[in-house]
This record gives sequence, structure tokens and C-alpha cells, in this order.
Amino acid sequence: MIIICIIHSLGIGGMERVMAILLRHFAQEEEIEIHVVLYGRKREVLQTIPNPVKVHKPTWAFNNKKRTWHTLKSIAFVRRTVKAIQPDTILSFGEMWNNLALLALIGLPYPIFISDRSKPNKDLGWLQNRLRDRLYPRAAGYIAQTEKAKDVALQKSWNTNIRVVGNPIPAMDCQQEQENIILSVGRLIPTKNSDRLIQLFSRLENAEDWKLCIVGGDAKQMNISQQLARQVESLGLEDCVILEGAQRNVKPYYCCSKIFAFMSTSEGFPNVLGEAMAAGCACIAYDCVAGPSDMIDDGINGFLIPEGNEKLYLKKLQLLMKDFDLRSKFGKAARKKMKQFEASEIAGQFYEFITERL
Repeated sequence: MIIICIIHSLGIGGMERVMAILLRHFAQEEEIEIHVVLYGRKREVLQTIPNPVKVHKPTWAFNNKKRTWHTLKSIAFVRRTVKAIQPDTILSFGEMWNNLALLALIGLPYPIFISDRSKPNKDLGWLQNRLRDRLYPRAAGYIAQTEKAKDVALQKSWNTNIRVVGNPIPAMDCQQEQENIILSVGRLIPTKNSDRLIQLFSRLENAEDWKLCIVGGDAKQMNISQQLARQVESLGLEDCVILEGAQRNVKPYYCCSKIFAFMSTSEGFPNVLGEAMAAGCACIAYDCVAGPSDMIDDGINGFLIPEGNEKLYLKKLQLLMKDFDLRSKFGKAARKKMKQFEASEIAGQFYEFITERL
């Protein structure tokens, strides 16, 4: 059997990490030949992938000044490469990238399965939205990250063959002792609401022996880290709010933190929340459009707060800081819940779905 995986790059982003995990598990199947087609602007390979996986990418560099022409060249490259390989099944990742892949493969007999990796009702702009509405029904199947994403796909008639498969969450074997740290992890973009979390932290009572640690770097050419640094200084919190910047290895931060605070309002499937739960952190999160509600069972393995309700968020965060037994209960239940998202289980669900008709 020949499988093709189509993605813009294998860089260090969450989507690319998931694809790399799938590739490693697919490669363990017997008599499988795996090809990866990269066609984005950077076409990076920064993930570790098995040697048997064959990587195909254009020999020319993408020039954004010639965006239309180079996009057409990318479409032609994908079509030409797929026709040469003649795969049994194809898996494509990413909203706008799925549109490009489906366009490239119109009229070819190979089944292509697509998976969106962001907020399910995300506005991609007029052109991409129209392409998605027209092209997604052509896919052999649609992989949704959450039940909410499946509901959106059905409402918009994107596809009828839909399977809900979450992201693989790595096991966290934490050995160190947890400290009085409230942790937040994620890119520094407005929807992550790091500034609101800092403001909430400043309002906590009896928090003198607690620290807020924010892990994440600037993204999308924004300089939010500088804004946060100024905010911390203006609130006089330099000794208790730590801005760590981007970190390649986040595991030590999860393992030493007692609480994970998530205030994002736009998600597909929040890997960082799953990783914190796997590490046994007591988690609190906004119940945004998709993601947290598939992971947190409110009051059982964490707290789900109605989006934007800062008063309740502050109250529940204060409770977690005070109550050791509640933190312990949430941490143990969270670890148990995350077992359903173990890499081998998730990869198996992907593999079964994209090969079930062969």
C-alpha cells in the first residue's frame, strides 16, 4: 500500500508535530510505502521522521512577490508528483492547504482525506471560504478534531464521511515536585489573552508565594512580548510573573507547575492543554468554540469557564490555588482522560479511516 501525506512543511508548529507523529506510526505498519509532499513557502523538515519516508518538495524557492504564479506552480507540482507516485490513499492537513491539494487533484482517481487544524468556523476570507465550500465535498473523507468541528462541517455540508479524531498527546513521565506555579503556554497572539491572564493574576488574593509563568514567543510579526513586559512592569509584578519566551522543550514547565491556566478564545484542538493534563496539572480553561470541552469534564478533571467570564475564572483559579486535594483530584483524573489521546491510539484511528475502503 502507498500512502501520501500532503502538508505545507514539517516545521515546529503543532500541525507539523502531529503529522510527524502520524508518519512515525504509519511507518511501523507492514508493507507500507509512505511519501510526504511539501509545497508551502518554506517546505521545512525540522521534525524527526523515519528513514523509509520519502519526501518530495519543489526544487525552486517560493517567491511571495510572484505569489499567484508560484501558487499555480505549486498546484502543478502536487498534481505531477501524485500522478507519478500513484498512491492508494492521501491525507492532507490544513484549511487553505486542503483547498490547494483538492484543486491540484481534481479529476484524479486517488482518494484524498482532509483534516482542518484550527477553529472550526474560522473565516479564511472570501476566496478560501468559497473554495472550501466547493472543494471539501469532493474529499473521500473529513477528519474533525472535535465534536464541535464535526457539527460545523455537517451544517456547512462540507462532507458526509466525517470522523472525529483528536490530536496525539505525548505521555508525560514527570518526576520532579510541583511548585507554586501557574503556567500558560502558547504563541503570543491576541486570542491567547496572555495580557488578561496577567491582569487576573494581579487581582489574586494571598498569592505572594505563587508565580505566573508564560511560555511562548511572538508570532505573526507581532511584538506582544514587549507589550506584556511593559504590563508586568506597570503592575509591579517583575518578581512573580515570568515571561520565558519560546521554548523547544516545554515538558519541564508542565512537570513543575501545579496549575495550568488557559484563556484562549480560538482553538482547533489545544495541544498545550492536553499536554498539561497529561502532566497532571490542575487545569482551568475558557470553554471556547472547540477543543477544551472535548478534554475537560468540568468539575471532574478541571474547570471549564464560559468564555469571557473573568469573574468566575478568577474565583475558580483562586480555589485551585487554595485546595491541594482538588488539585490532586483534577491532576489524577486529567492523566486518566488523556490516555485516550495517546499517540498510538490516535495514529491508529487516522490509519483506519484513510485505509478503510481499500
